[in-house]
Amino acid sequence: MLLVADSGSTNTNWCLLSEKNEVQYFETEGYNPYFVSVSHIVQSLKAGLPPNINPEQIHVIYFYGSGCFEEKTINIKIALKQIFANADINIGLDLLGSARAVLGDKPGFAAILGTGTNSCLYDGNKIIANIDSLGYLMGDEGSGYYMGKKLLGDYIRGYMPVAVRSEFYKIYGVSREEIMEQVYAEKLPNRYCAGFTRFISESVSDKSYTVKIVKDSFMDFFECLVTKYINYKDYSFNCTGSVAFAFKNILSETAAVYGMKTGVILKTPIEGLAKYHQPVIVNK
Repeated sequence: MLLVADSGSTNTNWCLLSEKNEVQYFETEGYNPYFVSVSHIVQSLKAGLPPNINPEQIHVIYFYGSGCFEEKTINIKIALKQIFANADINIGLDLLGSARAVLGDKPGFAAILGTGTNSCLYDGNKIIANIDSLGYLMGDEGSGYYMGKKLLGDYIRGYMPVAVRSEFYKIYGVSREEIMEQVYAEKLPNRYCAGFTRFISESVSDKSYTVKIVKDSFMDFFECLVTKYINYKDYSFNCTGSVAFAFKNILSETAAVYGMKTGVILKTPIEGLAKYHQPVIVNK
């Protein structure tokens, strides 16, 4: 059996493919090797693995993950091998997974807009150009973290419209001190900030304010990353990620402003990856 995973900083989407073309999806927390240890991955995955899945029957794994650069993949591989002892384990960047999900074996432009940000040019098999997103401390323009950071900053500084501030406090009831503690003292501040994109999406007090946060974030994404690719207008804009999907209309409008037609926008690449890797099972 084949197991495919797409792991972001917040959650991991899994797909089990059997020789009979049976498909099973499930979800665990995210496993970014920059933020979690081998022991944490093992403990979390054992707890999140559906009871009907026998790890010994998994023979091939394709794991695409945020932060899975070549020098960091060893921790993921060690953790997976402790659980799936019989599996041939293949690990790549979540960006490669997204490109394969939206483009298959066709060349083009692909991006991720979720908790974090990434983008690339893809030749139908591998990534051939990538401008570093710089991570949440230095970049990640257009991401959930980027939007959440702006929202929280406005809340603390008193820049939010009164009606939005009232709605925000009614839902979350957080103080400046609590926010600063979460951002500067607790683990995974990027997840914390990105969690507030739900408020940005669902807030009804002043849509002009929340929409502007999204538009400005996407404009920054295009200005800092997309437009820096050579001949970027020659490609359609393809993207995966919860933020891209939640705000796909605004994202498409922004792409049009920069002269790009919108191609495929998926909430998660896992279904596209299942199709991409299906021949591995069929030909096994």
